[in-house]
Amino acid sequence: MSKKEAIENRAWDLLLTVTGQLGLHPVDAEYVKEGGEYYLRCYIDKEGGVLIDDCEAVSRALDPLLDEQDFIPDAYTLEVSSPGLGRALKRPHDFEFASGREIELKTFQPVDGRKEFKGILDSWDAVGVTILQDGTPLTFSRKELALIRLAFDF
Repeated sequence: MSKKEAIENRAWDLLLTVTGQLGLHPVDAEYVKEGGEYYLRCYIDKEGGVLIDDCEAVSRALDPLLDEQDFIPDAYTLEVSSPGLGRALKRPHDFEFASGREIELKTFQPVDGRKEFKGILDSWDAVGVTILQDGTPLTFSRKELALIRLAFDF
């Protein structure tokens, strides 16, 4: 396991605890380096949408736990926010949330001349994802998928 994955996994465990206490849904924890700076980004959600007060509450609860456990060797900025409309589906609970909803898939290589697909999420596992497109099941290997996210129309 890489340093990045180890940090994200430990941060995720803390985020699970904090969001559980606050009645919020954890979405993701990612540790990234951008422009020479490190960021620990924690994403949360709730029915009706996330408010700035929710982000502040998670940040205030999470920050002392991160300081206490001190498992991130670099100086970093903690950010807590909503995952936004275009969030990628990564973890099992993301797929459970999206089950029966319309999602978008993007493949690395063209499949039948296309790289973008939209349909209702029918099933998923560690190996593949199946959507229903006009009632017809389409199954994709996880290895061929560049992106999986909720579909949204404006």
